[in-house]
Amino acid sequence: MASILPFRSFLLLSWILTVIGSPAAADGVFQPKPWALAHATFYGDETASATMGGACGYGNLFMNGYGTDTVALSSTLFNNGFACGTCYQIKCYQSSACHKDVMLTTVTATNLCPPNWAEPSDDGGWCNPPRVHFDMSKPAFMKIADWNAGIVPVVYRRVPCQRNGGLRFAFQGNGYWLLVYVMNVGGGGDIGNMWVKGSRTGWISMSHNWGASYQAFATLDGQDLSFKITSYTTKQTVIAWNVAPSGWSVGLTYSSNVNFH
Repeated sequence: MASILPFRSFLLLSWILTVIGSPAAADGVFQPKPWALAHATFYGDETASATMGGACGYGNLFMNGYGTDTVALSSTLFNNGFACGTCYQIKCYQSSACHKDVMLTTVTATNLCPPNWAEPSDDGGWCNPPRVHFDMSKPAFMKIADWNAGIVPVVYRRVPCQRNGGLRFAFQGNGYWLLVYVMNVGGGGDIGNMWVKGSRTGWISMSHNWGASYQAFATLDGQDLSFKITSYTTKQTVIAWNVAPSGWSVGLTYSSNVNFH
């Protein structure tokens, strides 16, 4: 296993990498977090088929815009699903398996890497608390390191999520229970609170179900639906008016024209 980076060298590396990729500071815009040390593994194969679905509930990651640049987080980072949709820059560090010509790669959290209590946390149980660990899709891992290594030390930081278009809302449930998966979230990438408003109701608070899903126990059939969403990290709130028409249906995904930055 690689030795711990000397503190002075790590500060220099952090400064260099921060200057390279950091957007200009602006009020209300999610800013990159400091660099830190962790380890990364991978799961699945080159097709990333094993990453489909996942604990965040995003379903088909290709159809929903996440592709293969995804990662499963150890439970310390996953935060009971509130970290779904967050984005990280990851760079392989101090390993012969690192690709020398690759600066870093950016991934989105779409899954949970569960603990493996049958293995020690330094030899197999890489996602055991309190470890911070990234179990990347194989295509994402192969961008930064030789997959034959299995596990590599990395430096990482959380960064803004760059998304095209607005927030997307995938509906499940029934006429008395609306379950919504929120996707394509920009800025901090996460959701902290959510409300739904029918065209004949006021704002109804939705409770966190699991992953990226929120639920409301209410009769909302036959009403246009709007959503109010607050970022878990930045506490910013956006309102997506009239996202779904009165004839909305479960099993469909509805897009808005607003997002976080």
